[in-house]
Amino acid sequence: MTYVVTVETCIPEGTPEMDPLQRAGAVALIEDGFGSVRAVEGPDGLEVDILDTIVAVHPGGALLKVVVDAPALEFAEDSVRVLVDELLERTELLADWEIERCEVELHQDLAMASLEAAHGPDAPPDDPVARKARHTEAPTADGTGAGPDAERRSATVRSRMLELADELRSLPPARFGVLEDEDGLAVPPEAARLAAGALVHATDVLVDELFEDVQVLTQEDATVAECEGPLWHLERLPDRYALQYDAHFARRFLVTVIALTTRFTDGSFQRLGCVAEELALRLLLSQTTMVLELHDLLDDDVSAALDALTDHLYEDMDHEYLYGDDHDDHDERAAPDAPLGVAPVPFEAWFTPFNRGRYIHPSAADEPDAAAR
Repeated sequence: MTYVVTVETCIPEGTPEMDPLQRAGAVALIEDGFGSVRAVEGPDGLEVDILDTIVAVHPGGALLKVVVDAPALEFAEDSVRVLVDELLERTELLADWEIERCEVELHQDLAMASLEAAHGPDAPPDDPVARKARHTEAPTADGTGAGPDAERRSATVRSRMLELADELRSLPPARFGVLEDEDGLAVPPEAARLAAGALVHATDVLVDELFEDVQVLTQEDATVAECEGPLWHLERLPDRYALQYDAHFARRFLVTVIALTTRFTDGSFQRLGCVAEELALRLLLSQTTMVLELHDLLDDDVSAALDALTDHLYEDMDHEYLYGDDHDDHDERAAPDAPLGVAPVPFEAWFTPFNRGRYIHPSAADEPDAAAR
């Protein structure tokens, strides 16, 4: 099974932040360390293959993504933690660095490819929920994967998400379908809180992974259509514009996501400001659903809460036409024939406010680089 393990490392407490030259050196050291390892021995002598790595260094440390092929989630996490710990320890300049977090997650595309390639009597079940449960269970002595660890992990995540719900100050329970009047059908308050907390949790994941997408495009000096490295989210934007998604676009989109989700949590959100925010929300809701599914928390009530929120946040679904197939494959900039009543927004206007009352972060709006010139 393919997993992606996120590792956050930090420089020693009290140490000055790294300057650009030091960060470049840290990237080289870490990448060289990973490059010398193709596999690592996990618990019980099982081998865990290293498929790919992404290294993003910041002034206070580094964020690492390690793609591995492992027999179980716990093996992936433990093996990568040991690997990174040894890598830092044997690299003199990094020996004092510490691991702050090591967390495993399923990579959507790679996991699906792995599942679809499986055959025979041990192939995973057809039902997506059953497949997810099977691959997140801890293995037993006979290797069947049954055990209480998955339930404990799910309960822990549920508790954490309920706590995070209070951070979503702009989106009260009513936005998730909770009715003040108890008469009639409504979303249960706890389901709404779980959906809200999952949205906050998914925000952190989305921002981290978009940051990595920016790093990959910057390092390759490529667009999404040309990129050879792994991308988390930018390749899920409308395909017809993939040749336009370069590192500059990726930075603007990342700023847009941060600005939008900040308004969700600081109480200032009113309405979506532009097409880019509509697309950002689409990715965020997808990430929220995936997180809930991964931890077996997406029941009918939570799904209803997310549907209610979607209906509230989107004034219309015009942006969905961008994902249609009715366009000229030879002209990536051509807008498709929009459905009746839909006003097509050209790619160049994705970061332009819908009207003067909408908020767009200054670093994202209207080509800041061009304005500076």
